[in-house]
Amino acid sequence: MRRFLVLALGVLSVTGLATIEGSAQDLGTLHARKLPPLTHAGPSTPAKQLFGRVLSPSEAATRSIGFYSRGCLAGGIALPVNGPDWQVMRLSRNRNWGTPQLISFLERFSREVPRVSGWPGILVGDMSQPRGGPMITGHASHQIGLDVDIWLKPMPPYTLSREQREEMMSTNVVRADRLDVDPRYWTPGHLEVIKAAAEDPEVQRIFVNAAIKKALCREAGPDRAWLHKVRPFFGHDYHFHVRLVCPAGEASCEGQDPVPPGDGCDHASLAYWFSEGILHPRPQLGPVRPRPALTLADLPAACRTVLTQR
Repeated sequence: MRRFLVLALGVLSVTGLATIEGSAQDLGTLHARKLPPLTHAGPSTPAKQLFGRVLSPSEAATRSIGFYSRGCLAGGIALPVNGPDWQVMRLSRNRNWGTPQLISFLERFSREVPRVSGWPGILVGDMSQPRGGPMITGHASHQIGLDVDIWLKPMPPYTLSREQREEMMSTNVVRADRLDVDPRYWTPGHLEVIKAAAEDPEVQRIFVNAAIKKALCREAGPDRAWLHKVRPFFGHDYHFHVRLVCPAGEASCEGQDPVPPGDGCDHASLAYWFSEGILHPRPQLGPVRPRPALTLADLPAACRTVLTQR
């Protein structure tokens, strides 16, 4: 372990310093502050402090290693910041990395969006870091190059400036009381965009706010097979989170259990998310103990090689 940490520090020194970035709707920056280099690293050093400082991918064949929230990415591929039907947001975060599978999904999904919804294209939020792994801020998942956030805001019909990409906000489509979508912002196009993503065979799950799931259930019509992939989860009122299945034959990737049967629109499936304790949780008394941060020992052994190799 000691030899590995020395190597890790060497890589961090060579590849430069990462910017400090934030959660989904935090503003980006045009003048990034830099993270200082690590001078003391040991077995207890959070893995996010190591992976969050590496700015380039490893020179290796692409592999998703481990689970979506406990793993890393070998041979990451960058999504171009501009495409025919997409634009990448918050460039200062350097989180537009993924597997070829994820890049291909975004290419074909974004082509479908103007056809089904009338949106000019999609705004792409966070994918993964160049070598995946835990992030210093924001997500617990997005670690193996198979997750992507899509903003609930149509791409404009022009190329955004760097400043706009860092400072533009997405649209919160959830009503203030959290019980339903806001009719001022929710449109049929939102449903069609989410549906187009869910119908892609490589999509494993889509996470949305429970109010969005409720609206989808109400408005989907008779074609409902795709709804079972769309699952309620905390947050996700400005964007929806797409998760792909592990690539076929990739033993290093740990897949997620299949989604439960049914469309998830019955009362029992949704009641929890609209219960008083979830909508209005009681403040916790006393100090809040954060969860222990993942260390390299918590990740698959191959992630040590991913972190240190050129």
